Amino acid sequence: MTPPSVVRTAVLCFVVTVFLLSLVAVPASGQRTGRMETDMADVVQTRFGETLVRLGVFSENLKTHLDRQSVIKITNESTHDVKWATTDEKSLATLGLPFGKYEFEVSAVGFLTERKESVISDSLNTVRLEFVLRRDPTAIDLNVSDAAMPAKARGDFKRGASALKSSNLKDAKKSLDAAYKMAPSNPDLNYLLGYVAYQQKDLAQAQNYLTASASLSSGNMRALTLLGQVELARDEYTAAAETLEKAVGTDPANWTAHNLLANAYLKLKKYDGARQQAELAIAKGNAAAGAANLVLGQALVNLGKKGEGIQALQAFVQNAPTDPNVPQVRDLIAKLERTDDAHLAGTEIAGKSAADIDPIFAAPELPAAVNPWRPPGIDDAKPSVADGVSCPFDSVIERSGERVKQLVDDVSRIAAVEHLLHEQVDEMGNSITKETRNYDYVATISEGQPGFLAVDEDRLERMARARFPDGIASGGFAALALVFHPDMRENFEMTCEGLGNWHGQATWLVHFKQREDRPARMQDYRVGDDVYSVHLKGRAWITADKFEIVRIESELVGPIPQIQLRYEQQVVEYGPVRFQKNVELWLPTKAEIYLDYRKHRYYRSHGYDHYLLFSVDSVEKRNEPKAPTTDLPEKPLPN
Repeated sequence: MTPPSVVRTAVLCFVVTVFLLSLVAVPASGQRTGRMETDMADVVQTRFGETLVRLGVFSENLKTHLDRQSVIKITNESTHDVKWATTDEKSLATLGLPFGKYEFEVSAVGFLTERKESVISDSLNTVRLEFVLRRDPTAIDLNVSDAAMPAKARGDFKRGASALKSSNLKDAKKSLDAAYKMAPSNPDLNYLLGYVAYQQKDLAQAQNYLTASASLSSGNMRALTLLGQVELARDEYTAAAETLEKAVGTDPANWTAHNLLANAYLKLKKYDGARQQAELAIAKGNAAAGAANLVLGQALVNLGKKGEGIQALQAFVQNAPTDPNVPQVRDLIAKLERTDDAHLAGTEIAGKSAADIDPIFAAPELPAAVNPWRPPGIDDAKPSVADGVSCPFDSVIERSGERVKQLVDDVSRIAAVEHLLHEQVDEMGNSITKETRNYDYVATISEGQPGFLAVDEDRLERMARARFPDGIASGGFAALALVFHPDMRENFEMTCEGLGNWHGQATWLVHFKQREDRPARMQDYRVGDDVYSVHLKGRAWITADKFEIVRIESELVGPIPQIQLRYEQQVVEYGPVRFQKNVELWLPTKAEIYLDYRKHRYYRSHGYDHYLLFSVDSVEKRNEPKAPTTDLPEKPLPN
C-alpha cells in the first residue's frame, strides 16, 4: 500500500513563481545620449529631445517624504500615450520624457490622488515637481507614534504597525500583542489592537481596546470615530451617538464622524439631528461623502419633506451606482413617488410606516465571519486600495506573465533547503501537536507542450517522504504564480482590484478565479485511483515597478465533500535570491497552508533558503507532461 500522505501537487512547483530581475535599459549601439543625472543608486539617461524630470512625493502638512511607495501615471496630452512609474524608498522618481505637455497623476494607499500638468521642453534643465498628498478621509489612520512607548516594546510596535499597513492581520496581531504585554496603557497601541479586532470581526474585543484608547488619550479622534463605528455595528445606538458626538466636537471638520453620527441619530429616530449631520458630512466631505445622501434622504422623508428626500436618494444612486443598496433605494424611490403627500403619513412603505422608515445603510459593513484558526478568506477581507486609481490591467497581466514564462523557459531545476513546521490546531488556533523537519529539496520543471507544465519534487534523506508529520506530504503549493503564465491564465477570470501596499511597496492587487468552462489544471487531489480536480480562487500582489509577484493567496472555490476536504488556504511570499554570475531570481521565502481535512485542522509553514540553480543548459528538460496530482491517505474515510 502506498504510504498515507496528503500531497498538494500543482502543475508547476514553486520555481514557476520566480521572476527575473529587470535589467537597466541602455542605449543601442551608436545611439547618442543627452545627459545623465545620478542620485545615490539612481541612474537615468536621456536622449536628445528629452528632459529629466525629478519628482518628489510628500505627506501633507509635515512636508516629509511619504512613508510608502507611490505610483505615477504620466499621460502625454498630445499623443495620449500613458507611462507608469513608481517612487523609490525616498519617495523620489527620476525619469526622462520627450518634449510635450503631460498630466502627472500620483497615487498612494491611504491618500487622495493628486494631479498636475507640466510642459516639458528644455533638455538643459531638470524639471522638478513636488506632490503633497492629503490623507484619504475615508481611510483609517494607522500612522502612530512610538515616542511614549517603552524601548523594549518599540520593535514589536513598529513591526505590528507595518504589518497592518500591508493588511497582514495575523502578523500585526502577533507583534502588537507582544508590545501590549510591555505597554498595556499606551493609547496608540490600544487603538491599533482595536482596529485589528474590528477587522477580524471581534467587535466586543475591539470595543474594549478602543474604549481604553479613548480614555487614555482625551480627544483621541481616531479612537472615538472607530469606537462609534463599532458601537453602531453592535446596534448600541445610544452609546454610538454619545461617542460620535465627542468625535465631532473634537474635530468638526471630520466628515466621517458626522456621517456615522447621522446614522446613529437615524436609528434613534432623531430625524432632524440625522438631517443636520448628513448635510454636514456632505458639505465637509464633498464627493467622498456621497453615501450620506442615503441617510439624508430617509431623514427628510420622515420629516415630511418627501420631494427633498427623493432628490437626496436619487443623488445617492447617481453618485454610487455600484453600491449594493442601490436596488433597494430605487424601490424606495418608486414607492415614494407613487404615494401622495396627503396620504404619506401612516402609509406602509417597504413594510414600514412612511413616518418610520428603517435606515437601509448604517455603519460600513463588516467582513464576513472569520475562523480564529485561519486567516480571513479571499473574499472576506479585501486589502485596502488607493481610492480612484485606474489599473493598467493589460500591462499588469502581460508583464507578470512574461516573467513566469521566461523563468520556465530558462530554468530547469532548483534545489534548496526546506524547513517545515507542522501543527494540528483546535478551533481557536491553539496548537495541539507541533513538529519540525528539515529537507534537501529539489524541483525539476518540464513543459512537454504548450499549456502542459509539470514539476517533479524530491525531498532527500534529511527526512524520508513517508515520514511527513501526520502522514501529510505537502508539495507544489508555491506554484500559484503559474496562474499568470500565458498558457494558463485563460483558465481564470481575472480582475485588477486596484493599487495596494505590501510592506511599503506599491502593488497591484489581482483577483483570480477558476473559470467553470475551462479545465482546472493547477491542482488535483488523488485518493487511490480517484482524482478530484481543484478549482482555486485567490489574490496576487504584483509590484507596480517591476511586475514581480511578492505574495499570492489562494483557497478552494468550494469544499470537496467526497474526501472530507472542507477548506484549504495557501499563502506564499517571495523575495530576491542572488546566484552566481550576478543572476537574481524571485523565489519563495515562506509558504503557509491552512487545511481542514477529515475533521482535523492543520497549519503548515515551509521556509526555503540555500538555493542552488540549474539552468536549461546544464540539465536536459523532460518532454513528457505530468498531470498535477495530490495523493491522499488510502485508509477508509471516517463517518
